[in-house]
Amino acid sequence: MSRVRVQTGDFDLGAEMARLRAGNAKVGAVVSFVGTVRDLNEGAAVAGMELEHYPGMTEQSIEAIVEQAMRRWPLFDALVVHRVGPLKPQEQIVLVLTTAAHRGEAFAACEYIIDYLKTEAPFWKKEQTPQGARWVDARVTDETALAKWAQA
Repeated sequence: MSRVRVQTGDFDLGAEMARLRAGNAKVGAVVSFVGTVRDLNEGAAVAGMELEHYPGMTEQSIEAIVEQAMRRWPLFDALVVHRVGPLKPQEQIVLVLTTAAHRGEAFAACEYIIDYLKTEAPFWKKEQTPQGARWVDARVTDETALAKWAQA
């Protein structure tokens, strides 16, 4: 099973989690992060969002992030599913799953992966607001979250 999928369709958290841990009785922790579309960003109502990417390059970039996490923590496995295309508020955007023997490693690796996804993966987000469409830049808080991993 591939550790990275970029797709237009939705994903099923329960099914993805079951697949990732299937057959490995050593898994003591499964950590998940699901990102969703909010209806408000930077004070403006958001009616929808469109995510664009470069096929092939995006998957390679995310795979490199996952591999870094796999080397840094004693994980059994990890999975990233990221959606692209038009999305509405409350829809799922991204899934990050990590499995390990213990929760500390699984939590840290999951947080590491999503922090790097938010800043390093080649996605472009355009929001639809009452004032019109606008491109979304990385937030300062995303860069701050990423910086902590360089120190750790």
